Amino acid sequence: MYKIILKPFLFLFSPERAHHLTLVLLKMMLSIPLINTAFCNWYRVRDARLEREVFGLRFPNPVGLAAGFDKDGKHFRAMSALGFGFIELGTVTPKPQDGNPQPRLFRLPEDEALINRMGFNNEGVKALVDRLKTGKPKDLIIGGNIGKNKVTPNEEAISDYTICFEALFPYVDYFVVNVSSPNTPNLRALQDKEPLTALLTTLQNKNWSQSAPKPILLKIAPDLTDSQLDDIIEIVTQTGIAGVIATNTTISRADLQTSQETVETIGAGGLSGAPVRERSTEVIRYLHQKSGGKIIIIGVGGIASAEDALEKLEAGATLVQVYSGMVYEGPGLVKRINRGILKTQE
Repeated sequence: MYKIILKPFLFLFSPERAHHLTLVLLKMMLSIPLINTAFCNWYRVRDARLEREVFGLRFPNPVGLAAGFDKDGKHFRAMSALGFGFIELGTVTPKPQDGNPQPRLFRLPEDEALINRMGFNNEGVKALVDRLKTGKPKDLIIGGNIGKNKVTPNEEAISDYTICFEALFPYVDYFVVNVSSPNTPNLRALQDKEPLTALLTTLQNKNWSQSAPKPILLKIAPDLTDSQLDDIIEIVTQTGIAGVIATNTTISRADLQTSQETVETIGAGGLSGAPVRERSTEVIRYLHQKSGGKIIIIGVGGIASAEDALEKLEAGATLVQVYSGMVYEGPGLVKRINRGILKTQE
């Protein structure tokens, strides 16, 4: 139904407008109890074999919604009805910011990909906290993806991440430190060994001062070299954070089916979807093998089928996340992945 009816309709609109339209319609539909129950029964795969105990949290299944889809926490209740085992909100910054000028989100249908240069558009951490205070669905794991404001210089970035961490601490189950978006100027410089170690050490000290510390993960770019990935392994081990999310979007434009002219017209931004699948899996495998399996990895990037998800799990990921794949495959993707995982256990 999605590919035949809904997708052609949504693709009549700009990507950003289609995104908002989809979420508004979903929220309206799920406000009707009978429809909500029907969605939950149809999309959720309930099976004890899907449950995962990871960094002290029990996930009902290993398929999550990646950050960026619900930046401000307006739709996590609706999205939970689609069968996700966990939902990551954000990236959120201390102060509200508009992000980059529109258009800033683009489809590449020939590649089943997206290019975005959203620029951490969000309503600020306080708005997210206010929504989370109202509670969340039972058994839903929620992550908080945190970043810095565009106007904050890198030398003061730790303050921004700390503000978000402290504000969200009572309301999320785990944290993700985003230093890998290509759409905030100079943000990726924070992936360098010295500033990254300082940032994660500060957050971990804040974390350990709590009576019940929460998992902190680091989201990394797929464009890191092997030596940089070696640094990541060392930093994760040294700081004692819970794990890594591999990977964010790429700045590479290699081997695209979309014409070079179209890609150049779109301009800067992070590429996600099918073209990043292979590289993200390579990064997962490298981190898993080099760390001797000691680093917990959430795999994301180019997952559009159960086979894609299984590829990342076999490479060393413990959990997976989707985003762009849903744009092209529809909400049934989560169900298909969970069923695919179950088939491997028969």
